[in-house]
Amino acid sequence: MRLGHAVVGVDPYEVLRGNRLLNSWSWHSGALGTAFLAERHIRRSVGDQFFDLAVVDNGELVPPGAVEFLRARAGRVALFNGDNPFVGRDGRRWRTLLAALPHYDLFVTARQSTADVAPSHGARRVLRVNFFADEVLHRPARPSEEERALYGSPVSFVGTWFPERGPFMETLLRRGVPLKIIGPRWNKAGNYDAIRHAVLPGYLNPKQYSAAVRSSAIAIAMLSKGNEDLHTSRSAEIPAMGILMCAERTSEHLQMYREGEEAVFWSSADECADICLGLLADPDRIARIAEAGHKRVQTNDTWTGRTMERIVREAVEPGDGVHGA
Repeated sequence: MRLGHAVVGVDPYEVLRGNRLLNSWSWHSGALGTAFLAERHIRRSVGDQFFDLAVVDNGELVPPGAVEFLRARAGRVALFNGDNPFVGRDGRRWRTLLAALPHYDLFVTARQSTADVAPSHGARRVLRVNFFADEVLHRPARPSEEERALYGSPVSFVGTWFPERGPFMETLLRRGVPLKIIGPRWNKAGNYDAIRHAVLPGYLNPKQYSAAVRSSAIAIAMLSKGNEDLHTSRSAEIPAMGILMCAERTSEHLQMYREGEEAVFWSSADECADICLGLLADPDRIARIAEAGHKRVQTNDTWTGRTMERIVREAVEPGDGVHGA
């Protein structure tokens, strides 16, 4: 819509809204039964309208029949998936997506490893992009007094618990890093008693997530090993908001930012602690790196609008094979 296109949005998750049991069943079963509900919702919402292109985000609820219906209404159908449906981290969650994948005209992913194997899973054409920040949600802004009181901390991690993250956070806290951990599922951590005092639990909507990141001087970005991440959406979002990003040192992060000048990187929890404690003793350096990182996001041009332009262009132009970022 921001690009000047007329857009009709259809949310298949409406069929799950407000029903925690159905949500859980759908996630763990790979939309067994709920894909039918989602397809019915899509067909009713679209009706007899016709379009130039249909873009599906995520795709876990959208079965092959719904993709073919969208093609009949739009000619071409593209799928963007920000996760990695080809690894085992999420169990059967992607069962319906994998069945529908050969029906899409274009599959878009932000992971090279995902792009490499997608054709073997039936993808017709593959576009690899970088993760991106939203021009509106992730702009620099001063948090309100209420937001700062709730989320404020010199160092924060805003995100979901995964098994490897609990020990990492415990090390930071043991080393004296003034850390707040904000996000869901942290009560599942085996070491929860050791980190409980630093956890603000619960899911955050996009606005709350942005407020939480903006309420810290240093924001830690964690990668999902199970998803084969080398960078993630946080890699663009945190610097876009004008906050210093402290992330794992990877080949892709090193391509995106100059280490020590536009972002800071670590290879272990202890190195992360050393970096955070050193930076907190030098607020001027925090400000310099945060500003330089924000400028680099502009140079990298990793924004929602630019990425959608690429997806639209690639989806409507004929071509074959895998196209890189």
